[in-house]
Amino acid sequence: MKIACAAFALVLLAAFPALAQNVKITPVGSHPGELCANDRAMIFEDPSGVRFLYDTGYTVTGGNDPRLGTIHLVLLSHMHGDHVGDLKLKAPGEGTCANAAKLPDPNSTTAEVVAAKNAVLVSTRAMDAFVENKVDAIRGSGSKRMDFCPTLAVTVPVPAACSSRIDMGGVFTARVPGAREGVEFTIVYAAHGNDVAPALLSKAQQDLLKADGAQLSYGPPVGFVVKFTNGLVAYLSGDTAVFGDMKTVIGDYYKPNLAVINLGPNPGLFQTGAYAINDLIKPASVIFTHVNEAATEGGKLKANTQTATLMKQIKAAAYLAISERTMEFDGKGKCVSGC
Repeated sequence: MKIACAAFALVLLAAFPALAQNVKITPVGSHPGELCANDRAMIFEDPSGVRFLYDTGYTVTGGNDPRLGTIHLVLLSHMHGDHVGDLKLKAPGEGTCANAAKLPDPNSTTAEVVAAKNAVLVSTRAMDAFVENKVDAIRGSGSKRMDFCPTLAVTVPVPAACSSRIDMGGVFTARVPGAREGVEFTIVYAAHGNDVAPALLSKAQQDLLKADGAQLSYGPPVGFVVKFTNGLVAYLSGDTAVFGDMKTVIGDYYKPNLAVINLGPNPGLFQTGAYAINDLIKPASVIFTHVNEAATEGGKLKANTQTATLMKQIKAAAYLAISERTMEFDGKGKCVSGC
């Protein structure tokens, strides 16, 4: 009987190899080994091989940043400069952890990465259109214009950069060749602003807005729920305040076992994040990013930071988005490596 059971277990492992594998998450920040004020970007790698970058922001050096490697998809939560990337990192480690050295990026780091990696842009149609124009500007007038992907389920890498064609509640799927399952991306609500970084607009548009003290918004900001092939369900909050649907939609319906939470004074989750995580979302694990402060020194959390104060209030296993340190999570949301 024992021999038969062991043989059956081997058959199961052979038939479902992804079940025994982990999702890899690697933050890409301004200073290696630290969690710094400008850090936003994260690379996720599914066990099947699908790799995506979440909110490029200020801390990539451009589309050919050697830390990125293969990128099949780029997720964009909203159009603020520190997410779409109106500035780019001068070089890893330059400047201070509180204020990294940056350079202007007139086309955005998001568009640079999409163009360089021939990637799928996953965002709302309004934001897609903006980034598509920037990608076209990078590639020049002789290139084929970027457009929507032909379907809502693609095999990556795609033949040509395209955008996801979904809005709030929409689901987009990406899989590698031969895979039985893909990674599912669902756009969800975020309570925040979504005005575009002025530096990314034409001079004429900037002047027109300035005359009325106005801002140009590109629809609602968003977060994402990502379902990986090993069973992990991750909620990527984007910039958001606490909202009621964190319980009914995010927590009760999607049931994420990992939450990646943006902090900082503007989303306000330094003050309300413990309630959102402990009572509304209730994940097994949480990763904190977007802290807007030099949260670590020598890779260790600084005791006198807002991040440290919040960490003490969290019931779930809590981790910091330390730049270039890869964490691995199993299908139940448990960090099993790099923690």
